[in-house]
Amino acid sequence: MATDFRSDTVTRPTAAMRAAMAAAPVGDDVFGDDPSVNALQAEVAELLGFEAALFVPSGTQSNLIGVMTHCARGDEYIVGQQAHTYRYEAGGAAVLGSVQPQPLDNAVDGTLPVAAIEAAIKPDDAHFARTRLIALENTIGGKVLPDGYSAAVRALADRRGLALHLDGARLWNAAVKQGVAPRIIATGFDSVSVCLSKGLGAPVGSVLCGHRDFIQAARRWRKMLGGGMRQAGILAAACRHALLHHVERLAEDHDNAARLAAGLARHGELDVGSPQTNMVFVGVPADIATAFAAHLGAAGVDITGTTRQRWVTHLDVARADVDTAIAAVDRFFTRRA
Repeated sequence: MATDFRSDTVTRPTAAMRAAMAAAPVGDDVFGDDPSVNALQAEVAELLGFEAALFVPSGTQSNLIGVMTHCARGDEYIVGQQAHTYRYEAGGAAVLGSVQPQPLDNAVDGTLPVAAIEAAIKPDDAHFARTRLIALENTIGGKVLPDGYSAAVRALADRRGLALHLDGARLWNAAVKQGVAPRIIATGFDSVSVCLSKGLGAPVGSVLCGHRDFIQAARRWRKMLGGGMRQAGILAAACRHALLHHVERLAEDHDNAARLAAGLARHGELDVGSPQTNMVFVGVPADIATAFAAHLGAAGVDITGTTRQRWVTHLDVARADVDTAIAAVDRFFTRRA
């Protein structure tokens, strides 16, 4: 049986999560009367320190709604070149919201240098898009934003009259890694998007948090974008189960990623990054990359990439699976020796 290291989005609901879904009380969420959705929204808002929250189908939609609620047509948001909101969400803000992204190069630690952000803010001039929003991501490429960084960007945003959004798809990983409450990471942001369908293992769902008026406006965008679901409490119940049972165990994924990286690093031809959370990035020489990827596939080890591979540990990857994958890598290099 294959072990899937492609992403933490491939997790499947546990038996206990399925039982919670089956037992969930439901209503019509577009009318606002699904009790399971309402409970999830209240819980996540409280957990992250916000007035209100909105349950949506995906992180991509959550980020898009966030940008479109903060910005009008012709406005601009500042974002990292490597950020999911810019690079991997199909240009939705520009295509659907007429909001221009202003991408900046991410530093090695995943941050956007504060001076670079300030330099990118447009003057009040009819020639330019109006800068309205700064969008950060935590974690980004498996890296946790350093202590104090978000506060520095918040200070800049306040000084220049900008809003601040966090793509916190893996905020839970960051909180476990840093040993802090999730609301500590969310502090200072005007809006935060969090995923329940990645490391936490729910089958579907993200939550957008903000102040009450912001979420009321966001609800309209959700409807327009087709994200208004009906008896969505079945999905919300899975998310609530994940929050209750699957957050602290993320430390196991981080430990497994460290174990995986150590095993891969035994082979000097591989350029193995040092994981902070549950992602291991591996540089593979071009002359062996195709053969190496094919060998892994034949051995039942699914990863993404060839010359730059990404291995992701998650709920459905046990320590034994990591050891089996390392053994498969060892066999490849033993045969080449």
